[in-house]
Amino acid sequence: MKKVLIVFALMSALQFNTVNAQKNFTVNGVNIPRTIEFKGTTLTLNGVGQRSKFFTDLYIQALYLTKFSQDANQILESGNEMAVSLHITSGLISSKKLSKALAKGMEKSVGESGVLKFAKELQELEDLLSTEETKSGDVFELTFNPQDESLWITKNKIYRGKIKGLEFKKAFYGIWLSENPVDKTLKEDLLGKE
Repeated sequence: MKKVLIVFALMSALQFNTVNAQKNFTVNGVNIPRTIEFKGTTLTLNGVGQRSKFFTDLYIQALYLTKFSQDANQILESGNEMAVSLHITSGLISSKKLSKALAKGMEKSVGESGVLKFAKELQELEDLLSTEETKSGDVFELTFNPQDESLWITKNKIYRGKIKGLEFKKAFYGIWLSENPVDKTLKEDLLGKE
């Protein structure tokens, strides 16, 4: 009887560890959840990659969707919930540098004339990201809410605010998913192609 109980206990422990391993995994020391919740909707990890520049790892990024997709255009045009998480891995990233990098990424994605029409939204984004200094270990979730067509910003699970506009959402996610992304390898990773 003792042997049966020991075997049962071992099987239960292994099953519990397998379940925990399925909920999260680690990328370069960063814990990435396989799902996130937003207003009662479960978003599932579509892909994950690392953004580096000049031999410096800046952040680990994950893309979450309601349904897996490798079609970047379909993702950008979708009216469904979606999110990107940015896990800051460099002490060189400040709030101001992050805001500037996102604005430059949008400019690359939609062009100089295209980014001008989002000047107000980019200023709102900078203000929301600057409520306190950014440091290594911070996690931003930038989630599109189709109910009010706005991009919700959270930092370390604390809601910071939102920016309205479906067109802004498309341009914003275009930083990583457009025809001219900031990093083509990262785009492939987010689409689950690598």
